[in-house]
Amino acid sequence: MAATVAYLDDFIATRHGVEVWVESPTNFNRPSIVVIAHDGEWTRRVVPSPRYGHEFARERRLASYDAGVVAYPQRMRDWNRRSKD
Repeated sequence: MAATVAYLDDFIATRHGVEVWVESPTNFNRPSIVVIAHDGEWTRRVVPSPRYGHEFARERRLASYDAGVVAYPQRMRDWNRRSKD
């Protein structure tokens, strides 16, 4: 978990306008967080629990959202489209 936290902290420190979407576990996936920067660049990492994901964001003073309730932002989809080209 330390490597995951270090990676996410680096992502957060080197980008601005970062927000966190917390994904609940499913039958197929473990809980995870999606960290999205102002330009839509994003990364996903597995976390121990949804609660951990929200606490991770709160400790870093980042907004966090439940991915099952709040849709991913358009900027993320735009970034995915741009990065395919």
